Amino acid sequence: MFKFLLKEKNSKEIISWSFYDFANQPYTTLIITFIYSAFFVNYIAPNETNGTFLWANAISITAICVGILSPILGAFADSGGYRKFFLIFFTILCSIFTALLYIPDSGDVFLALVLVILSNIAYELGTVFSNSYLIDLSNNKNVGRISGTAWGFGFVGGLIALFCALTFFDVNIPNDIKLINIFVAIWFLFFSLPAFFFLKDRKKEKLLMSNVILSFKSLKITFKEIYKYKKILNFLIARLFYNDGLITIFALGGIYAVGSLDFSMREVLILGVVLNIFAAIGSFTFGYIEDKIGVKNVINISLLILIFATLLAFIAPWTNFPKEIFWLAGVLLGTMIGPNQSCSRSFMSQIIPIEKKNEFFGFFALTGKATSFLGPLLFGIITTLHSQQFALLSVVVFFILGYIIFNRKH
Repeated sequence: MFKFLLKEKNSKEIISWSFYDFANQPYTTLIITFIYSAFFVNYIAPNETNGTFLWANAISITAICVGILSPILGAFADSGGYRKFFLIFFTILCSIFTALLYIPDSGDVFLALVLVILSNIAYELGTVFSNSYLIDLSNNKNVGRISGTAWGFGFVGGLIALFCALTFFDVNIPNDIKLINIFVAIWFLFFSLPAFFFLKDRKKEKLLMSNVILSFKSLKITFKEIYKYKKILNFLIARLFYNDGLITIFALGGIYAVGSLDFSMREVLILGVVLNIFAAIGSFTFGYIEDKIGVKNVINISLLILIFATLLAFIAPWTNFPKEIFWLAGVLLGTMIGPNQSCSRSFMSQIIPIEKKNEFFGFFALTGKATSFLGPLLFGIITTLHSQQFALLSVVVFFILGYIIFNRKH
């Protein structure tokens, strides 16, 4: 997996950085997407409808907080040299609040939501600082392989953690599900240690009020000058749309499978495993392809296949083989999710000014979270007015808009 990385001069740092993706992916896989989210909706919340609404609002609050905080903290890290400090701080914070999710029981809605929001905010902010290392660890010749390998390694981590959870814990027993939170917290902290020890950062400056003031001034200037960076601005807007499509699939793909295609919970869990497998394969494979044909071409390929796959999922209920066609759509979606996200990260690392790497990766997080509630919200509205099947067309629209804007001349 890391054979080509061993040839790089800074191979220790690159592999250590890749381990951070391996460490943090189980949080999204087990807590946000597959296990704890369902546990909250079906066990902690008073009913499924209310639980779904509350969970969606918790994710929206996370998005708003991350959107506000990430550019500010990014600017502070750029001016003060505190990137590694923030990476470690938010990783530990996420692990603590994730472990504390063991405490809420049936009816403890407020406590569970507060812990989910705090852990998710910490997770997302840690990712901002992790992503910003890519520009230091790579060059234009190897950025695709490095980013793709790390992203694929992350999906491997999510897959192994999912297998461990399903093997050693009974997802039908509430206390076992609560123990999974502690398992994820320990996993995240333990496998982040290589990044903590071996990633390098420039020498820290003294923590003075002048650093804070400089951070806000830098952020203010960036807000004013971002329009000068037309290529970056255009990409961030495009990503805002197609990332909303991906978030909607992550949040509601399983619900669509159950509601429109009569999937059982076991089939949904198998779907999660399959998606992680193909996401890992796609990330590794297209990481190499990216360095051959260019990151922009891979993003375009991923978006076109995502559009096609979502349309397949849309028409699946009307066919004679609905589940088979949906599985094909799922495999295509899974294969392209990794390359799309990985290439977006590497494309961003190539086009940002190096002196503002943390700050612009803060904006990268902002566009990934600022409107992330729109896709699920629109899906819910259309489902209420018509059906889940037609709601899926909103995802197609997000992907198409992202593709058009990404390829717009500027």
